[in-house]
Amino acid sequence: MTIAFFGEVMLRLSPPGRELLLQTPKLEVNVGGAEANVATGLACLGHDVRMISAVADNPLGGAVIGELRRRGVDTGSVAIEPGRLGLYFLTPGAGLRASEVVYDRAHSVFATRAADAWDWDAALEGVTRLHLSGITPALGANTAEAAIAAAEAAGARGIPVSFDGNYRAKLWEAWDSDPRAVLGRLIAHADVLFGNHRDVSLLLGKPFSGDGPDRRREAAEAAFQAFPKLRLIASTARHVDDADSHRIAARVDTRDGAHQTDEVLVAGIVDRIGAGDAFAAGVLHGLLEGGDARAAAEAGLALTCLKHSLPGDASLFTRADLAAFGEGLDVRR
Repeated sequence: MTIAFFGEVMLRLSPPGRELLLQTPKLEVNVGGAEANVATGLACLGHDVRMISAVADNPLGGAVIGELRRRGVDTGSVAIEPGRLGLYFLTPGAGLRASEVVYDRAHSVFATRAADAWDWDAALEGVTRLHLSGITPALGANTAEAAIAAAEAAGARGIPVSFDGNYRAKLWEAWDSDPRAVLGRLIAHADVLFGNHRDVSLLLGKPFSGDGPDRRREAAEAAFQAFPKLRLIASTARHVDDADSHRIAARVDTRDGAHQTDEVLVAGIVDRIGAGDAFAAGVLHGLLEGGDARAAAEAGLALTCLKHSLPGDASLFTRADLAAFGEGLDVRR
């Protein structure tokens, strides 16, 4: 079974330690991108994954492809074309200072590629699931059209689609966009949605009252009614005490009910970027292994908690790491 991922692959540049951006003239570099992060997480768990993207025909693009290949991602559907690679700068949070992201991805090879340039027959050959996120359509009209074409191509071939809301206001606001309409068209093709009550509220244009689990269930039921193909919604609840200490729970809603995990304290956080992508990889892993809502929620929670201990954007943990989660923090010998 091959899972395909369509989205932009970028480089992340961040100051060392917890310095402010350019506090000293040094930057650390990591490969990032929401869809690529999920692909990497699943590849490290032993699944066959394929990246569908476009990178610059220069050493930066070459470095991205090399890193994905080393992590077990099939890059045969990544186009290499003249232009620039998307970048983003991360200033990590510390204490009561929040992390901050500055995008430098406008006019990248991926963002400017014509929507009809993608060969979906070749890219989706042998694919058993397509994963998309709300970041790709937020980049501009080209990528919005391409994401819709990808979802429609998958639907025409009977390939299930998973979709991560990943709402990025800064990206949508940079062009004359209609996020509700575009996201609605995409989620209409999805059987699995990663998102919470706020995402559903944006999609349906209505608020959800109540608190905690009741509000999430109300939103889930509204989404199931609005999108007939949808069968599962996965989300996390995060309570931030400070930059180093978060409390996280996972939840999976189906049409028949829901499973919510206990809250886990994640302390000594190294890097929270990509934690949502790790959660998506864990949930998909649980489903691919034949698990139910409980198994999917617990696998997603385990992988997102582990990701907080690792620098960089992507989860690099194996099945053994996932199995060992919760067995305690003594040294494994």
